[in-house]
Amino acid sequence: MSSRNECRVYVGNLPPDIRNKDIEDLFYRYGKISRVDLKNKRGPPFAFIEFEDHRDAEDAVSKRDGYDYDGYKLRVEFPKGGGRSSDGFDRRGGGGGRGFGRNDGRGGGRQQTTRRSHYRVLISGLPASGSWQDLKDHMREAGDVCYADSFKDGTGVVEFLRYEDMKYAIKKLDDSKFRSHEVLLYSFQTTKQTKF
Repeated sequence: MSSRNECRVYVGNLPPDIRNKDIEDLFYRYGKISRVDLKNKRGPPFAFIEFEDHRDAEDAVSKRDGYDYDGYKLRVEFPKGGGRSSDGFDRRGGGGGRGFGRNDGRGGGRQQTTRRSHYRVLISGLPASGSWQDLKDHMREAGDVCYADSFKDGTGVVEFLRYEDMKYAIKKLDDSKFRSHEVLLYSFQTTKQTKF
């Protein structure tokens, strides 16, 4: 029998009006779906689909990643870290983020290194009330976010695991709405210069 994580896929970059039925219609042909978990209350929508067989999940990732759905290029992949583990530590999104996965001296934290990358995007125009968690959720539409932070002056920083995700974020999310504020994105790499 397959483990739950082998049968589960992440689907990102979904249109804002997506419904569970739409997701089922997109993926039913790859195998029996046991569960669809659509997250569309805050930030850009994304979903987790659980198939009964890991081979069906592999087919879904292979056939639907990059698929154009209503003008949105779907991101379909196996989840990084597999959701909430048995110890209750949330590993969604592959780690990272201010205060996530590190002991910051406030007690109760786990000693774990936050993943960082050189594929950094600087953001301006954020509302003062915007949290790093909201920013990370917003930027997840473009790819795998490994670190996010926001500051009271309306700026923020987000780091992606892959160069392609950083580039896609700048193309897709520049001048996008974040909690009713328009945000501007700037590429910033610490090791090499990039021309767009």
